[in-house]
Amino acid sequence: MIDIGLSKMALIGAVALIVIGPEKLPRVARTVGTLLGKAQRYVADVKAEVNRSMELDELRKMKDTVETAARDVHHSFQTHASEFQKDWESGTSDAAATGHDGILDPAALEGPSSRIVPTYKHPGKNWRLKRSATPQWYKARAGVRTKAQSGAARVARFRPRKFQ
Repeated sequence: MIDIGLSKMALIGAVALIVIGPEKLPRVARTVGTLLGKAQRYVADVKAEVNRSMELDELRKMKDTVETAARDVHHSFQTHASEFQKDWESGTSDAAATGHDGILDPAALEGPSSRIVPTYKHPGKNWRLKRSATPQWYKARAGVRTKAQSGAARVARFRPRKFQ
């Protein structure tokens, strides 16, 4: 860009003051400032448009590569599916030619392993009881209460019994 230092700016200001005059200089400076601002905005808009068009071209190229990859995958899938279908048909035609109909005999399924039914075993845990990582023997030695009671239950537990 243009290399303008402080001394050059002062020289331009002095020449403008002499040529334009002190009365019109603020108005001219304002006009020049607005024109420069508009020019900068225009240049920024042009740069943004060029960048957008470049990104759009890149996206189009990327879209084309993805579409070709998808077509290749689709084509390979179709070829493998048709090969599998041919193999399947040849295998089923071989089984039909040998007289095997492909249906299993129900008597072959019955045996000692098919009659075993697993029994339900209760896990033996009390799910309502909170368990922690601290062992019970340590809690007992340290005097930690392991059973939480409400205030009313505690009062009822330690209330002296009446004599009858």
